[in-house]
Formats: sequence, C-alpha cells, structure tokens
Amino acid sequence: MAYILNIETATKNCSVSLAKDGQTVLCKEIAEQGYSHAEKLHVFIEEILKESGIDFRELKAIAVSKGPGSYTGLRIGVSTAKGLCYALGIPLIAVDTLAVLAQKVTQKGGLIVPMIDARRMEVYSAVFDANHQKIMEVQAEVLTENSYAEIAETIYIIGDCQEKCQTVLTQDKFVFLSEIVFPSANEMSPISFEKFNKNAFEDVAYFEPFYLKDFMLTKKA
Repeated sequence: MAYILNIETATKNCSVSLAKDGQTVLCKEIAEQGYSHAEKLHVFIEEILKESGIDFRELKAIAVSKGPGSYTGLRIGVSTAKGLCYALGIPLIAVDTLAVLAQKVTQKGGLIVPMIDARRMEVYSAVFDANHQKIMEVQAEVLTENSYAEIAETIYIIGDCQEKCQTVLTQDKFVFLSEIVFPSANEMSPISFEKFNKNAFEDVAYFEPFYLKDFMLTKKA
C-alpha cells in the first residue's frame, strides 16, 4: 500500500491530492485570479492528511508537477515538495504538467493538445493520443492559422488559453473543451503511482522545474 501526496501548482490552480495505490483519496484545490499558492498550499496539505486520517510518516513519496507553467507557482510547489521529502526521507516524483492536463480528456479517438497560456499568442503545448501517450514533445509555440496543419484528425484543445486559440484555430477539426481549463492533482494520482512502481525518482538536491526559459529570451536591438 502506497500513499503518495500530489502537488500541482503550475497554473492558477493550487491543487493537492492524497492517493492510495494510484487512486485519489481526497483532493483540495482552488483557482484564483491572484495566485493564492503561498497561502493555500500548506493549508490544503494539512487538511487533506487530517481529514484522511493519514500521518505524514505514512507517505511513501511526494509528487510534484514539474512544468511547464508559472515560474512562481512552480517554485512554490517544488520547494514545498522538496522540503517534505527532506524532512520525511522519502523520494520525489516529478510529473509532466501537460500530461496531467491531458488526463482529463475522456473522448475516444482523435488527438489531445493541452496548452498553458504564455503571453500574446504564445503557448506551452504537447500532443497526446487518445490513450494519453505523448506523441509530440513539449514546446513553446506561437499559434497561427497554420498550426497543426499537418494533422487531419480531430484535435481536442484544452487548457487556459482556449479563448485566444479560437481566434486562429478555426477549422472544424479543432474541438475546444471549455470545461477543461487547469491541471489538477486529482489526475496526477495514476501517473505518480506508475512512476513510484518504476522507481522513477528525482534527485531532491538538484531537481529544478521545467520552465522552458529559452522561450523568454529576446534578441538585443
């Protein structure tokens, strides 16, 4: 029996779940315009463990969303996860934020493109098949009317940038799932448990979030 605490703070959604053998026992989250991660994260962790009747010492690992996403949100989540791992002497698991978001799609067939808003017409994206297997790696891209022109299949667009996406991705093959906006720790549960069983752990001392920082570089005038 493996209890894993999952932490997702890569977007405006501050989300924490407790999972038992890959199944979510309890999840608490809140998505606010002003990013309340610093205030809410530790409160959610304590509340979840208390309400579940689980002691910190019963946890087998801490899983954290590794990005891409908000710089501040990722720093808060990773710092908290590292601190717990150090204190409890348990391993750290890192989970792809876009993979977590893709898990929310239950439609059969087609491709899944989870996106996290960056700036202007820029997004962080990846492509997954209907079985939630990644078939195109994470990238920072500027959306145009020619984006995904090489794909003929139905493409399900999810994430927090759907409104701006709809201004350029206008073909019938694009289906926008407006109810799926933010990644959640609830969907981290099966992913983190699979990694736990494979001993796919991070070096707590040296692990850093995946920022896609090169995306922010600009050329000198």
